[in-house]
Amino acid sequence: MNVDALLEYAIWSFAVLAIGGGAAAAVASTWPRRQWLIVPAAGVVALVLLLGLFGLVPEPPFHALGVLAGLGLGVIGVAGGSPVVILILRAASANAVPGTHGGILVDGKGDTPPPRREILRGGATIGYLERAAVIGCILAGQPGGVAVLVAIKGLGRFSELENALARERFLIGSLASLLWAGACVAAVMIWW
Repeated sequence: MNVDALLEYAIWSFAVLAIGGGAAAAVASTWPRRQWLIVPAAGVVALVLLLGLFGLVPEPPFHALGVLAGLGLGVIGVAGGSPVVILILRAASANAVPGTHGGILVDGKGDTPPPRREILRGGATIGYLERAAVIGCILAGQPGGVAVLVAIKGLGRFSELENALARERFLIGSLASLLWAGACVAAVMIWW
């Protein structure tokens, strides 16, 4: 094994370890009050994207290393989107009260005093599935599937979007989730 091959193997081994650490941080960031752990995972994704932008990603010496890197970035994309969305929604909607089922509490209509009800329930689960589907569609070479996914999601939530706060959170959360998945699948495509 020559020096160049050894260097490529060392770079890829380090990259797989860093991506694995990012994937572990992304999974851990889904735990309550641990959203800040997404920062190292986001740093890994940003570094991969920068390396790819400048063409500094060598071919993997073993196919398995490329597969491991791609899988790790996929895990970051699916699991890491929830804390990203939570942090962005907190920054954008400081007055929104979270419900017990992952939705938001809004005032009811026409009653005195208006009862609170939870809308947009199940958003975290939908987000995981959405990001997995986005990554899968892009890797399968079917980017049009993303448009179908967005349309289905909008139609499925249409009845809950009568409230301005719900519309705002739905749009912000959906766009943040889709952008995160897009960045992560771009990183996967660079390394795979």
